[in-house]
Amino acid sequence: MGEPCKVHVGNLSYSVTEEALRQAFEACGDIDEAIVVTDRETGRPRGFGFVTFQEKQGADKAIADLDGTVCIFLISLF
Repeated sequence: MGEPCKVHVGNLSYSVTEEALRQAFEACGDIDEAIVVTDRETGRPRGFGFVTFQEKQGADKAIADLDGTVCIFLISLF
């Protein structure tokens, strides 16, 4: 098994959850962790996060496939 590799994910919607972030990237490789960074005082998302892949190949695929793209998530309100 290779070394874990962390990818910075920017320009996130303030409504994106860690689960949604994980789902957006899981097709690229096995994920150890997906984090949406929040403000320490308010707890609100700051618009960026990190995805840690189990291996560098997953991170490389994510960068190649998803860099510069817009991901849209449909959220059920009912």
